[in-house]
Amino acid sequence: MNFDFKEIATASMVLFAVIDILGSIPIIISLRNKVGHIQSEKASIVAACLMIAFLFVGERILNLIGIDVNSFAVAGAFVIFFLAIEMILGITLYKDEEPESASVVPIAFPLIAGAGTLTSILALRAEYYVENIIVAILINIVFVYFVLKSSKKIERILSKNGLSVLRKVFGVILLAIAVKLFAANINQLF
Repeated sequence: MNFDFKEIATASMVLFAVIDILGSIPIIISLRNKVGHIQSEKASIVAACLMIAFLFVGERILNLIGIDVNSFAVAGAFVIFFLAIEMILGITLYKDEEPESASVVPIAFPLIAGAGTLTSILALRAEYYVENIIVAILINIVFVYFVLKSSKKIERILSKNGLSVLRKVFGVILLAIAVKLFAANINQLF
């Protein structure tokens, strides 16, 4: 076992910024108002399972189609870069249609374990030990669970301005991570 606190902390911050559960509070509130209840436990467990499964199977899927992890990490750096731009500038480059129910599918898959999260997991796998990434995933899932459970309280405490500032701060952190990820993997492609 190669547990490293620095790797766990960095991977946790990357996933926290990409998942952006605090920035998703308005969507969560909207879903809760439409359907009355969000299945926080189910959504958290399904999202954790998806992320951990993709951590192990994602590389095999890439190998099956002939893509190495470093190429995927560079592509992931671009995805993370654009997610960061969205967060910093408050624009939407890509928008999913708003889900009609608050079941496990719209919360666990598009919101928590979406394309950016899965890309980040494989990109992290190119640099960090698997056990550290798993711990980072679990830390984030615990945080996601608490946010889902107490989204109304958080919204009242932070207000829209507080959420906006938090989103921009994590956008800048995410942008720096994208640049680092790109720089670390681009040399290995040539």
